[in-house]
Amino acid sequence: MTALLSNALSVVAIPAFNDNYIWLIHDGRYAAVVDPGDAAPVIAALKTYGLELSAILLTHHHADHVGGVQTLLEHTSVPVFAPAREVIADVTKLLKQGDVVDVPQLPLRVSVLDVPGHTNGHIAYVAEQQKWLFCGDTLFAGGCGRLFEGTPAQMITSLSKLSTLPPDTQVFCAHEYTLSNLRFAQAVEPGNMALTRRIATEQAKRDQDIPTVPSSIAEENATNPFLRYQKPEIIASLLKEERLAINDKGNPVAAFAALRLWKNNYK
Repeated sequence: MTALLSNALSVVAIPAFNDNYIWLIHDGRYAAVVDPGDAAPVIAALKTYGLELSAILLTHHHADHVGGVQTLLEHTSVPVFAPAREVIADVTKLLKQGDVVDVPQLPLRVSVLDVPGHTNGHIAYVAEQQKWLFCGDTLFAGGCGRLFEGTPAQMITSLSKLSTLPPDTQVFCAHEYTLSNLRFAQAVEPGNMALTRRIATEQAKRDQDIPTVPSSIAEENATNPFLRYQKPEIIASLLKEERLAINDKGNPVAAFAALRLWKNNYK
């Protein structure tokens, strides 16, 4: 587990399943957990750090993000915050864009953004004071979530909300997909030197079993093809690979959709 400290609060990355990260935010006594898909590693982390759970924050309804909630509630009764536009069991507070949450027992206030695309009701949490973003499966390090329920247009709008956050905002996404995402990004934008440097940096982290997240909004804007889908080199790659019709060259939604489809089938 890896911890990040800011203003008396720490964020701990709890690995789960094959490639998930559950995020534990704590002050040394109380803790909130983001997207606990599995209760066991959360319970173990609480014991290791000597913490008392005070809240559960959920970004969307997929089982690898909510599967541990019921078991955690069997151990302690805490409020469960979740998106208003999704059906999730055991939720006590439904949230939508514009809502603000003062996380119980912690010096932490988060604002809510609606970021549909991966799912129809997906939300993200922004801690403006700490410059932290907990974005579930909407924005990944070097990529974005698959469009299981939403549309390309929805995801474009959602990602634009995130890409315009302060550049030094730290991006706490929910999966260790970074190297795979960056390999695809390099195939799409091979001339991007910032991307080449980032791949070397992230590979070195993984060689030491260090998480590649959090990243930053600045890093994502410089290297993430799903934030750069209108760049000339990316459009040229889509045309060269015959994934985008020449008539759609100036259509941002068509370009994004073609890029996402390419990533879906990229090996």
